[in-house]
Amino acid sequence: MPWTRQRWRRSPRAKRPFWPASGIVLFSAILLGAILPSGAAPEKHLSVYSVAANYSLPVVQREGRDYVALLELLEPLGNVSAKVEGSRWRLRYNGRVEGDFQMGKTRARVLDREADLGGKFLMDNRRGLVPVSSLASLLPRFLGGPVTLHEESNRLFIGSVATHFTASLSSDNPPRLVVHFSAPVNPTVATEPGALRMTFSREPVVAPASPTLTFGSKAMPSANYSENNGSAVLTVNVTVPVMATFGNDGRTITVTATSVAAQNTPSSGPAASPAQQAPAAPSTAAPAPAAPAPRRYFAVVDASHGGDDHGETLSPTLLEKDVTVALAHSLRQELESRGITTLVLRDSDANLSLDQRAVFANADHAAIYIALHAASLGRGVRVYTALLPYGEDDHGPFRSWTTAQRPSLSLSQTAAIAIGGELQKRQIPVRALAAPLRPLNNVTGPAIAVEVAPQGADVAQLTAPDYQQLVMSAVATAIAAARNQLGATQ
Repeated sequence: MPWTRQRWRRSPRAKRPFWPASGIVLFSAILLGAILPSGAAPEKHLSVYSVAANYSLPVVQREGRDYVALLELLEPLGNVSAKVEGSRWRLRYNGRVEGDFQMGKTRARVLDREADLGGKFLMDNRRGLVPVSSLASLLPRFLGGPVTLHEESNRLFIGSVATHFTASLSSDNPPRLVVHFSAPVNPTVATEPGALRMTFSREPVVAPASPTLTFGSKAMPSANYSENNGSAVLTVNVTVPVMATFGNDGRTITVTATSVAAQNTPSSGPAASPAQQAPAAPSTAAPAPAAPAPRRYFAVVDASHGGDDHGETLSPTLLEKDVTVALAHSLRQELESRGITTLVLRDSDANLSLDQRAVFANADHAAIYIALHAASLGRGVRVYTALLPYGEDDHGPFRSWTTAQRPSLSLSQTAAIAIGGELQKRQIPVRALAAPLRPLNNVTGPAIAVEVAPQGADVAQLTAPDYQQLVMSAVATAIAAARNQLGATQ
């Protein structure tokens, strides 16, 4: 029988402080020494994620391949039985699907159709063993649905059960890295010198668009995603002591530099002179609080449509105005993770006129304005720049509203070309177009519009977090690369 791990949940508000790194290393060494013989490798296992159950099975090595017991794999998913008839091993699943396997054969029959196992079928004490590599093609015949196998890490996903995540760094002091998950998680968290490691052994956490995330912070410069031996690992690289907080019923993990670490973090500004470092003389007058400086945004992200303006009806249950808000949130996270301050003009179902959008963008004097659209027709992404009316030039000290974009049009085109190049690197179809698409004409700084369509025929892909992040990551990467050029316009 397979062993299953019961999911347990910590109080959402519970904080998890960490031991000093030396204590963790010592504890780990003692624990592993008690469990494993000297030089022994950890036992390999297959993690299975499904709607019915998340569980783990041992993986055994036979003839240079990884094998797993098929009956034990299917048992948590339905009614299954097997019997041995000489060298034949017959399996029945849910009373209707039959599989016929023979010892030493590389092919089997399931539902009276041949299936290639990619290796020999083996029996061990009447247990039927199949190669792990065969599961992606073999299991759909029993289960009647899609199965995804991450063979290198021994992780098996049955149906659409993956848990996606995004990570963004706040500008607070001390800095906070906020990781949002699409479903509750409960990882094992540990620290070591220079890193905080979250290990997901029970949750179907999958990789973001890029396995390496950069945040532009001295305290937490980057994070890396990896998979190994049935687990997913998110490693946050740090230069100061940190602690993790769980929230939102396990859907959010916040990594925060401790207050002591924040106080000891070197300033990025010039060093103070000895006179400046000397303590000030005591004073009976309370110091006046400094007025906070208004925040300047490098990028303004505009989720098109909203309120009564639904935009395109992408499907009977999906409106463009809802997709663009999700895209805007994703783009803001991607930009701010690269150290680019970002303002989202519409982050709720609000009515904003085209003129209001341009006025807000112009008033903030941002380095770039990005309007987001969604479409059901076409494939991939279209990047637009303004198409200005011919022969209308500014006269006198005032700028024409219809041609306000003219001085910045070349920079807008530069940004559009850079975004197109990044999308092509990710093999996303992209077209660069010029169109009289308001409010681009009315924005005084660099301005583009990004219209996202699905890569294939399924419009539901527009709501998939991994596709949204794949596209928005390309946009953010291109803008970060052009930061110096665009920043000169502020």
